[in-house]
Amino acid sequence: MAVLIRKYKLPSGQSKEDRITDQERIDRYLGMFDRNDLKQIQTGQKVMIEKDEWQLLP
Repeated sequence: MAVLIRKYKLPSGQSKEDRITDQERIDRYLGMFDRNDLKQIQTGQKVMIEKDEWQLLP
């Protein structure tokens, strides 16, 4: 079961982490990556989009 991890900071400066396990939500989020970022995230690398850090773990 794959897990998509999103790390981000709130306006207050507090760091948050979301662990997304629902495959439909993972597919929806992966649709917003461009081709190069998608290749990186599918290999397990961390990808920065704007201020959010994304990582896909198998």
